[in-house]
Parts: sequence; C-alpha cells; structure tokens
Amino acid sequence: MRNELLIDGEWRKPASPVRIPVISPSTDEVIGEAPDANADDVDAAVRAARRSFDEGVWRHLPMADRVDVLARAIDLIEPRLDEIGRLVTAEMGLPSTFAAMQIPGAIGVGRFFLDVARGSSLTELRTTMHGPAAVIKEPVGVVASIAPWNGPFNMAVSKLWPALVSGCSVVYKPAPETPLDGFFIAEALTEAGVPAGVFNYITGDRDAGRALVAHPGVDKVSFTGSTAAGRQIGRECGGSFKRLQLELGGKSAAIVLDDADLTTTMTGLATGSFFNTGQVCAAYSRVLVPGNRYDEVVGALVATAESFVVGDPFDPATTMGPLVSKRQQERVLGYIETGRAEGATVATGGGVPAGMDTGAYIQPTVFTGVENGMRIAQEEIFGPVASVIRYDTLDEAIAIANDSEYGLHGAVFTADPERAAHVARRVRTGTFSVNSFTYNTEAPFGGMKCSGVGRDTGPEAIDSYYELKAVNLTEETAPLFS
Repeated sequence: MRNELLIDGEWRKPASPVRIPVISPSTDEVIGEAPDANADDVDAAVRAARRSFDEGVWRHLPMADRVDVLARAIDLIEPRLDEIGRLVTAEMGLPSTFAAMQIPGAIGVGRFFLDVARGSSLTELRTTMHGPAAVIKEPVGVVASIAPWNGPFNMAVSKLWPALVSGCSVVYKPAPETPLDGFFIAEALTEAGVPAGVFNYITGDRDAGRALVAHPGVDKVSFTGSTAAGRQIGRECGGSFKRLQLELGGKSAAIVLDDADLTTTMTGLATGSFFNTGQVCAAYSRVLVPGNRYDEVVGALVATAESFVVGDPFDPATTMGPLVSKRQQERVLGYIETGRAEGATVATGGGVPAGMDTGAYIQPTVFTGVENGMRIAQEEIFGPVASVIRYDTLDEAIAIANDSEYGLHGAVFTADPERAAHVARRVRTGTFSVNSFTYNTEAPFGGMKCSGVGRDTGPEAIDSYYELKAVNLTEETAPLFS
C-alpha cells in the first residue's frame, strides 16, 4: 500500500504530510491511509498531463499502439482481481460474493472499449456542396477524472479506458472513502508503458477535487457523484468553457403495470432497489403500483426486503453489507425519520439491525403510503429505501415517474410488449429497462435533467473524449485524408 502520488511517471512524496484514513464500514477500523493531495500536488499533476498532451507522446501514437498498451495493463491487473475484490469489500462494504462477480466484470468493460477503438475510424471524408471536407476526431486534451465511492474499481476502468484510448492525458482522483484499489490500476498502467505524464493518480479530499476542476490546464472534467457537487462543477466549468461529463443522482421510478408477473417484478426490484445497499444512482427508489395490485406488490416487496441477509461483507452468506460510512448511515436514517414525519409508513426495516451498532449497517426499508411530493420521493437517499406509490391510471403513473428533477433510469414491469414500449418512450430518462434492472455497459448510460450531461458507457463513452475538427479541402488535398 503506497503513501505516494503518481505524477509524471514517478511515485512522489506528496507536498502535504496529511493522510486520509480509510475506515472499514463493517468494523469501524482504520484499514489503511492515502495522501491528501493539496493544491501544489494537483498543479504538478495537471502540468505533467498538460506537457504530455501538448508534446503528443501519447495522442500521436497510432490507435493500435494505444490499444496494445491498455490491453497489457488489463493483462497485468487480471491476476490480482481477487486481491482487488477483497480490498473493495474492505473499503466500502460490497459483499465479497458480489465483488467476485463485479470486479472481473470491469475487466470485460475495459476490453469492450478496446474492441470499439480497434474498429473505429477517426477521419470521415465527406462530399459537400462546397467541395470535399474531412471530419476528424481529435482527443479533447487534459481530463480531470473524479470518481465516486460506490463502485470504485469499476468506475476507474469505465472512466480511464475511454479517455486514454482516445489519446487524452488524465489526472484521476478517486473518492476519499475508497482510494486504495486505484493504486493497482496506476501501477499496471505505468508498467504497461503509458508514457510519463499521460496518467497521473492523486488521492485527496474534496479540496483536491475542487483544485483539480478549477485548474486552467484542464480541458474536460468527467465527474460521477452527487447532483449538488455536479452543480458546483458545472458552474466552475461554465466560466472557462471546459468540456463537461456529469453522471449524477437519480430518483428512478419502477412502474409496475396491472399485468406484471410478480416473480419477475420482485427479481428486478431486489436488484434495482437494494443492490449495493441501495447505493446506486440508478436505483429504483420509487415503486409505482396500481391500486388493484397494491397490497399484493407491497407484501411481496416487504418479503423481498426481509430476505436479505445483512452482515459481515466477507461472510459468503451475506447478501447486504454496510453503507460506506457512518456519515452515510446517519444520512439514510435521517431520511427514514423524515419519511415517518411526512406521514409515510415503514412497512419493514427503518433502522439499524439489532446487535449491529459497530459498522454502518442498516435494514432494507420499504415505505408505504408515500405521496410523490414527499421528500423521500423527491430527494436521493442513496440507501436501501424503497417508496411505494399508488396510482390509478397509466397516464398518472407516467406523470408521477416524470415528476422529478432527476432523469437517470427507470423501468416498467408488464406482460404486454406494446405497453412496455409505450411507457419506455414516454418516461423522460437517459436509460430505461423493461422487466429488469439492467446496467448495460455496451449501450450509453447517463441521464437527463439534473441526472447529468453526457454518457459514460457504450461506444459513446469514447466519442465523448473527442473534439470534432472540420477541414475544408480541395480536390488535390482530399486524398491525403482518405
């Protein structure tokens, strides 16, 4: 475990002696520490990235060469996936059985991006009324990449591989709660041959993130996190016209239609509402149910919530680990109390499991009697809390789903394909699932409204790291761009 920062191809002692303790959310014990980079460290990292980009040591390489280097990095990481999975479980509480599937899945995402890059063309020659023109994709420049804590290793791969394969230089900062697993990626990229300055790894608290976003040497900010933080970043980037990619919060609605299969619906809600202890931006935190099936669906959802085994994330029997921190636990418990005060009813859960005062554990919770105007139905809780909302007509259900400042994800559960397509087209979200909770990394993922700007997955993720240059040509120069 390192107490250094990767800047300009070297592991450097940070300018600040301050360290960030990494606290296990399952035991409350300090399991490690990481440097708390200050403004001088951030400046050094951005200057290194700026120099590497301007000199073209990476962006001028053929695409095939960049792909080969990033493929070698994956090959170096792969033998250590079990070790990385254990570390992620210790850092943020993801049950080890899920980490054993999720962490290798991230490697598959990285390889997908490389396959897309191999088959891509960076120049398109067009015939226009003014003569031939070339449209060229060029890397956007220096990217400040800032990740959340709820899927640290996966998010690192999904942010870094598209940015790097496009030819950008990157300064990457993980969340202060989960800084340790990223060192594996930093070491692998360096050993694989990414040139000095092209990838820089800094750890730090929110002040480091603010300094990184504000740095004049940054061309684009890629941020995943809360909508409140996204608003601040948007204001900062707007002043200097930095390119911006934001994947923010959600308050996604799962619309259960009157013909929905109950087993299929509960399978989707078990994952959609409660996976990762509800710490998922795309979670189905609102469950919309028709009046004639309300009691049936509530009963099944309560049974689903009560079926989770809350406990030590390293125990193979555990299906729900702790929240990431005591602070997050306090936040979720506060929202549960708010829901009670607003008049909603806790059908199950609603507190800390008996005998689990150590750690940041919480019971999976289902609220009934929820009105869509309540805070628990409008604000992102980011915990295993599902609010069940009754509706009478399909138009009303769609209106309730759209009555949110967010627009990240959503779902419909129905046996009728035509009704499913109808709902999918009318709900205003960037992503939507039918009869499931699906995070499809081969399709674009992102949100509308206050859920963000841009898309983080699919081929579109790589495209987001390019600027388009139009070159108006003569007939004589056109063949040079074919």
